[in-house]
Order: sequence, then C-alpha cells, then structure tokens
Amino acid sequence: MLKHRVIPCLLLKNGGLVKTQKFKEPKYVGDPINVIRIFNDKEVDELIVLDIEASKANREPNYELIEQFAGECFMPLCYGGGINTVEQAKRLFSLGVEKVCIQTRALADLQLIRDIADRYGNQSVVVSVDIKKNLLASYRLYSSSSGKMLDEPWRDFLNKVVAAGAGEIMLTAVDRDGTLSGMDLSLIRAATQSCPIPVIAAGGAATLSDLRAAVDAGASAIAAGAMFIYYGPHRAVLITYPNYTDLVTLLDK
Repeated sequence: MLKHRVIPCLLLKNGGLVKTQKFKEPKYVGDPINVIRIFNDKEVDELIVLDIEASKANREPNYELIEQFAGECFMPLCYGGGINTVEQAKRLFSLGVEKVCIQTRALADLQLIRDIADRYGNQSVVVSVDIKKNLLASYRLYSSSSGKMLDEPWRDFLNKVVAAGAGEIMLTAVDRDGTLSGMDLSLIRAATQSCPIPVIAAGGAATLSDLRAAVDAGASAIAAGAMFIYYGPHRAVLITYPNYTDLVTLLDK
C-alpha cells in the first residue's frame, strides 16, 4: 500500500454514479459496479463511496447495493451516507465495509463517533468535514445535507472530532469540488498543522502534481473524483487511475 494513499471517491444518487461540481448539479456518469471493477484492475488501494442523497432524504444506507459493492471490491471500502446509529454501522461492517464516513450526524452530535470508535476502533471512523469560503473569502464549516454554512469555527469542530475518537478526517474544499482547478493548499496546511490524526484532502485534484502538492501541504491521503472519471476538455467519461509505480515514485519519497 502507498504511504500516501490516492483514493477514488465515488458519489451515489439513486443508485447511480454521479459527479458534482462545487457540490451542485450531479451528473450521471455510469454504473458504480462497473467502475469498481475497473478500479480493481488498476490496483487501487482504497475506495470511498458516498451516497449524497441519503441524509438529505432522511434515508438509511442502501444495504443491498452496498453489499454488492463490498462483494466486488478487492480493496478496502469506506462508505458514507445516511448513517445515524451504531447498529447501522454494525450492519455495514458485517457486509464487508471497513470504514464508515460520517458527516451530517457528526455535525449534530459527536456521540455517534465516540460510540463507533469505542466499539470498533478509531480506524473504523472517518469524519467528513466540508469547508466553503464565504463572501469575505473566509473558510466556513459547511453542511452538505442542508447546503448551508455553519457558525461553529471549523478548527474548533476539527478539534472536537479528534477528541471524539475519529481515526481520519476527510477534508473537502467545496469550492474546488469537481473543478479540476487544483487543490486548496492553504486549507490543507491550516487543517493539518493543528490536526494530530490523518487528513484525507479532497477537492480540485487534476494532475499528479496536485497530488504531490497536497502531500507536501500535509495531507496523509488524497481523495479525488473528477480526476479519475473525466478525460479531456469536454469531460468525456473515462475511468482512469495513475500507474501504481508512478504513484510510488511521486508520493513515497
């Protein structure tokens, strides 16, 4: 496994694979099972699958679909979307999911993070933290389920997440999502300088140089969607992943 992981992040809506831009206008890009099979062939170390509608619709995870994903995955699978109880997490783990990713519930109450970490270990819990700039270009904590920026200082929330027992933080720059415009290195530095647990940086990656820059800024791992889904200026759908040897040379120096 790579020292600094490069993780495809797949977004689900109504069971199909979609891609967003700045968390808006989800565009259908294919069947997730087929994409997982392609990533198997490309020696991907880990996969993140997020259902972007589950929490908005107050719906539980689609266990039948997730079981299919876990059955196809040769790599560890992290799933997020609609997880509100330890029992739901337990069911996901029993299906073959190795990590759960929590956001909406964590913003409301961090007790679920404590409970899952206590029962299954810190390494089983990833907390998704979305950050968006306001009109004054200040970073603000953002709730993807409500589509609103929140008043709580984002660094304070990171500290609370760490104290609650999360094993990793998935830090997404909302304004870079799906743009292929490069990652928000200032945000990554600000988060990782004060965060004692691994940070998975997401939002804006387009090139191998972007991945290296994120690692240099402090990221332990990089998650990306558009980089591995789109090809060319017209954004044709073509599932890709860097050559593993190239990633080792680039990231594991």
